[in-house]
Amino acid sequence: MQCVVFGGGGFIGSAVVDQLLSEGHSVRVFAQASTRPYRSFSGGECIEWVTGDFLEKDSVKKAVEGAEVIIHLVSTTLPKNSNDNPAYDVQTNLLATLNLLDIMVEKKIKKIIFVSSGGTVYGRPHVVPISEEHVTNPLVSYGITKLAIEKYLLLYKELHGLQPIIFRVSNPFGHRQPTTKEQGAVSIFINKALKGEAIEIWGDGTVTRDFIYIDDLARAFAAAIQYQGEKNLFNIGSGKGATLNELVDTLESVLNRPIKRKHIESRNFDVPLSVLDISLAGRELGWKPNTSLKDGIKQTLVLLQKKKSDKEK
Repeated sequence: MQCVVFGGGGFIGSAVVDQLLSEGHSVRVFAQASTRPYRSFSGGECIEWVTGDFLEKDSVKKAVEGAEVIIHLVSTTLPKNSNDNPAYDVQTNLLATLNLLDIMVEKKIKKIIFVSSGGTVYGRPHVVPISEEHVTNPLVSYGITKLAIEKYLLLYKELHGLQPIIFRVSNPFGHRQPTTKEQGAVSIFINKALKGEAIEIWGDGTVTRDFIYIDDLARAFAAAIQYQGEKNLFNIGSGKGATLNELVDTLESVLNRPIKRKHIESRNFDVPLSVLDISLAGRELGWKPNTSLKDGIKQTLVLLQKKKSDKEK
């Protein structure tokens, strides 16, 4: 299929693109002008790399020409900073997505896969693991905006026959995840550990998250492209929880040495426990995660070392 991946040059996007290419799909990556291709592509890979501004209709119109499937991974905010300027969050994410949906209607493109947030749309859970039927009470603008986009996707399904698939993704980690940004506990912890620096842990370290390895997440997208069923909303995660303390313990086990820890004051927007029920994705998409937290950390470290070695050559 001809797939257009908005945000295809980023952490999640690059893994999705690689998975789709490996399965023989044609892929057009839409990225910011400042985003360079993350690797060299072979002549046998059917890929096109275009740059533009997701907020500009003309750029988006050109990007989706001839597309059969749209994959929407773009987000201009993080959970941590979205409450600082909710208007910006809405303008750059919700309104920009509505422009994309209008263009899809105009171009008669039906299928779209959207990455929502399994970590923020539910808020504080009443039941764990959290199913797709759980009440949604986001504590951050990021989650509210993601949820609003979900609702508009379903509205456009009713009004225009769009075929949306919404992924509420837990906490992805793995190769190509930035190690210096403010999102992604696994990559941040790995970076600190390799430098011999103390890992900062918010609160007492019992905050529990559902960490999914990036290659498992990428396979879910490939499964969704082929999906012809009735469901529109899926939790995508590992289905298992790990505390931040357990995350550091696992990293210590992989590195075979102790890691410095520094506990700092907890944040009021951090949900104490978030683990997703992924059984629906298993039944409908035929998908399940294959990589444990420990194995994912091992693979991430191997690829980090390879990247470092390649740079030194």
